[in-house]
Amino acid sequence: MENPPRSLNKFWIGSCLMFVFWYLIIYAYDWSSLSLPGLSSLALDSISTDERNQSSNSNLDSSNRIAEEGEREKRCRGKYIYVHDIPSRFNADYIKQCRLLNRWQNMCPYFANDGLGQRLRPGWFSTNQFSLEVIFHNRMKQYDCLTENSSKAAAVFIPYYPGLDVARYLWDPAKAARKDSDAKDLFQMLKALPEWGAMGGRDHFLVSGRITWDFRRTGVNVTDWGNTVMVLPEARNMTMIAIESSPWDRNDFAIPYPTYFHPSTDGQVSGHQTKMAKQKRRFLFCFAGAPRPNMAASIRDQIMAQCLAAGRRKCRMMECRDDKRNCMKPENVMKEFESSVFCLQPPGDSFTRRSTFDSILAGCIPVFFTPASAYVQYLWHLPEDHASYSVLIPEGDVRRGNVSIDAVLSQIPKDRVAVMRENVIKMIPNVIYADPRSRLEKFDDAFELTIRGVINRVEWLRKEMRDGRNESGEFDLEFSWKYYTFGSIEPHEWDHYFKRGG
Repeated sequence: MENPPRSLNKFWIGSCLMFVFWYLIIYAYDWSSLSLPGLSSLALDSISTDERNQSSNSNLDSSNRIAEEGEREKRCRGKYIYVHDIPSRFNADYIKQCRLLNRWQNMCPYFANDGLGQRLRPGWFSTNQFSLEVIFHNRMKQYDCLTENSSKAAAVFIPYYPGLDVARYLWDPAKAARKDSDAKDLFQMLKALPEWGAMGGRDHFLVSGRITWDFRRTGVNVTDWGNTVMVLPEARNMTMIAIESSPWDRNDFAIPYPTYFHPSTDGQVSGHQTKMAKQKRRFLFCFAGAPRPNMAASIRDQIMAQCLAAGRRKCRMMECRDDKRNCMKPENVMKEFESSVFCLQPPGDSFTRRSTFDSILAGCIPVFFTPASAYVQYLWHLPEDHASYSVLIPEGDVRRGNVSIDAVLSQIPKDRVAVMRENVIKMIPNVIYADPRSRLEKFDDAFELTIRGVINRVEWLRKEMRDGRNESGEFDLEFSWKYYTFGSIEPHEWDHYFKRGG
């Protein structure tokens, strides 16, 4: 009866000894020390294979990286932009002071979403007309051809927010003496940098979200309107970009006001164009705005009177008085323009209006009363053939009561109106700023066209320097509008529009 347990014990002892023996053979012995080729290769082949795979992957990654860099170099040649790294006191800090930027309105909500404002629906935002410099800077951060090597740059961008800077003091005479300080400090800093010295600032540009007249104070009285950014000596060499330029200066150029539409995909753009092409338009013309009783030269009173005289079935009017908030709501403005064939765009406090670009966005044909409102302004964004997309009715004729707006617009043949509307709708991508957090693939928006315009201008200035010429300095500043629009200063039918005081 004792044999089975003893046999079982021997079995377990033997099993344990065999386990220890094979464990030592497999795991404790250094097989790589053996000279037998078959045995050494078994241990090392897997290591060599892993190393070869890692090396192959590394070489592949390196090759892909080199190919991508080569492709980018080819794609960006002549398009590189160098962005100055300036202290936040010249840009972001102004946004922190958003409550100081407008006496009557809290500007803080307008800086949400990279400057686009509060989101209304996909692609649409409550955007303030003075937010452009913030939007543009955020778009620049996503530009495909940025470089940290300024010697490769086709142009140099200064991310300064001059519009927000001056807005802090426009309605506060007690702080007027400080209006010029930031701009002067910035230019002194830039002048000391090698990037400035390369072309004396001629390859530099900045963007303002306000009109040029807010930066052209020439009087010695600091309480006068605006600051001196655009008349400082350093600015005379730069390309100054604003939502409205001076027809009588050779260094500032206008780009579109921001609209409410900031698409993030090509589909949003083409979808909106299709919608506008199918839109039913019940009214012949419309006007959204307020009278200017304190401006003797304004024709707004006459325009509003003519709209009322035409009747509600022909002219739709949205009066933007202080006690009415209709014009502050994007949906109201767009609804009016989308339901009209023509949109009247008389000058307001200055030559240009944001409303021009809202009307284009709505597929509504703009009607201008002076070429200073668009034709000599947005040279990089609007077609040279202004009659292909708009109507010009001389403001003098309206002022003197010599013309009926209703009659002029009613006499335009329907087939021509259809072509004009089609052209306006095609222009929509040119006048919108895409969402800075995305990128359009098919369309060039207003940002892309601006960069192209700046680069072409800098290349022209660079060529002039090489040739020892200064062609733009050879004509009177009064003819700047004519030179840049037509390439000539010969007499023109528009001359009377641009006579100072006329």
